[in-house]
Amino acid sequence: MKQQRVLSFLIVLVLLGTRALSADTLQVCSPSGKICVQVWMGKLLTYQVRQHGQIILEPSFIDLEPVNKPAMSFKAAIKSSAVAKVEEEIISPVPEKRKIIPDIYNKLTLVFKQPYKIEFRAYDDGVAYRISTAFKDSIKIKNEVAEFRFPGTPSAYFPEIPVKAGEDAFKTSFEDLYSFKKIAEFPATSIAYTPVLIVPGATSKIAITESDLEDYPGMFLTGTGSAALKGIFAGYPVKETIAEALYSQVRVAEHGDFIALTRGNRTFPWRVLMISELDKDLPSNDLVYRLGSPSRVADVSWINPGNITDEWIIDVNLFNVPFKSGRNTASYKYYIDFAQRFGFDRIMMDAGWSDNNDLFKVNPDINMDTLVAYARAKGVKIAMWTLAMTLDRQLDSALQQFNRWGIDFIMTDFIDRDDQKSVNFHYRIAKACAEHKIMIMFHGTYPPKGFNRTYPNAVAREAVLGSEYNIWSEKVSPDHDVLLPYTRMLAGSLDYEPGALNNANKKSFRMIEGIVLSQGTRAHQAAMPVIFDSPMQFFSGNPSQGWLEPKYMELIGGIPTTWDETRVLDGKAGEFIITARRKGTNWYIGGMTGWAPRDLSVKLDFLDDGEYKTTLCKDGVNADHYAADYILENSGVKRNETLGLHLAPGGGFLLKLEKH
Repeated sequence: MKQQRVLSFLIVLVLLGTRALSADTLQVCSPSGKICVQVWMGKLLTYQVRQHGQIILEPSFIDLEPVNKPAMSFKAAIKSSAVAKVEEEIISPVPEKRKIIPDIYNKLTLVFKQPYKIEFRAYDDGVAYRISTAFKDSIKIKNEVAEFRFPGTPSAYFPEIPVKAGEDAFKTSFEDLYSFKKIAEFPATSIAYTPVLIVPGATSKIAITESDLEDYPGMFLTGTGSAALKGIFAGYPVKETIAEALYSQVRVAEHGDFIALTRGNRTFPWRVLMISELDKDLPSNDLVYRLGSPSRVADVSWINPGNITDEWIIDVNLFNVPFKSGRNTASYKYYIDFAQRFGFDRIMMDAGWSDNNDLFKVNPDINMDTLVAYARAKGVKIAMWTLAMTLDRQLDSALQQFNRWGIDFIMTDFIDRDDQKSVNFHYRIAKACAEHKIMIMFHGTYPPKGFNRTYPNAVAREAVLGSEYNIWSEKVSPDHDVLLPYTRMLAGSLDYEPGALNNANKKSFRMIEGIVLSQGTRAHQAAMPVIFDSPMQFFSGNPSQGWLEPKYMELIGGIPTTWDETRVLDGKAGEFIITARRKGTNWYIGGMTGWAPRDLSVKLDFLDDGEYKTTLCKDGVNADHYAADYILENSGVKRNETLGLHLAPGGGFLLKLEKH
């Protein structure tokens, strides 16, 4: 559902904050006038961005370079230009942040004498542009020029990948730590996938990413030896090979000297700058979703994500049970019982329920007919993991089998690419799943980047250094956790898989398979389902331990995964965050800090009048030494009250407010 009011007029009119600055400079400003984009034609098409009159993006080049066809900049002349004010209202069928999304911006459209067009959009929370072509036949794209030049000596958070001789740097699971360094020190021998967060110092933070990525490779960034970054793209995979392993996958054996082979009449991905004067306004920014193509799923009534259990991280290491735990019928029945008791919608049958290379070779220790009947009787759904290469090969027959079993959600894993062929794989799989009324989550792949608007049945993606890394590394720290909402999450929902019930402080953390510890406190883990966007929220803790803590599990199992409203109350990138979300008349507030302990004040001035019953999970008095120490308190509050909370090192809190 959408309401739209568009007024178009010539660029020469001094209206809507859009005017001609000189003979060759055009400008479009955001609805409030605080952000302006200036565009002119020099050697290449050039643009710059100002905020409150101050340059925050210096003149940067844009170009598209097809093979055997003129580039956009070649003898470029602007045929016409126009601006429009757009006011839309998007109703999200799977609301990660909010159900009703205002989409209000001013746009500048330039039409060239050659078959090119470019559109700039100025929002109050960012800027975006994209190129369109109108060639009659298909085109081969050699390169796209996308530059981002910044004033001064800014720094940035980069998920950095070194480019090594003989290795494919574009092969990545998109699961890396963010390094912080000056942009001028980011080497041309490394690349970074987006989002990248620019920290200019005293001015607004700027996140660079993209949206509406389709039939085209994803954009990485690389250094230039100055305060500038430029886009770089994986070459088209002209030769592929099968990498045989426990989790086999299709890999690129040879990249071509071009990046895409595509239709000539099309729009290309949006290049996006998310701009925020306050850190706390970044995590609630849904500009990337707004720029995604509208839904291609006509009937969305069957799309019902929720919370789900998973056994992979703990390796089905159950205890206090009368059966041998493992990937077998008895263990999955146990998970179904746990889900029913504590309000989880589904259980995941992760890798090992079948042969990885054949979804019809079910593990002989598992009786699917028995499990399907048992889950149906308990009112719990079953979800299933697949290997991407196998799902692609067996797609039609596998989806039919999932339908027969009543499976409405699957995961597919080990893609590790975002070249053009890989991007097209995501569209093909999501479309097929939608036709079978199956939701899907992609693992081992790039962030959604607006795809979740186009295919709302693609309810989340991994693309994050999350809980599973606690099995084999020390990378997943509270400092990392409190950076994710300001970086990775800006490109769409993420599957972190919180819920660890074995918690450790910095000194006590160890890597132990089967008894996996998390860094930070229990209350830190409890806050994650409220802070991290994910319509399909996984609980990765051990249910055998969860049975011993029923009050805690009732709180966790009852957290919604889609929201009517989201407000980030306070926060600073890499330090802490406080997020409040509303579902109906109830609110959930989650807070996390990094390794630094912190005292926080939570002002409840956003509540409606009346009384609220509260359930608070917070760090216990000994949480700085014993990270699993937490306190559950029940009380009541009213609007405008202020709560004072102490967070231990790596700590957090979860507050549920139920309207009387």
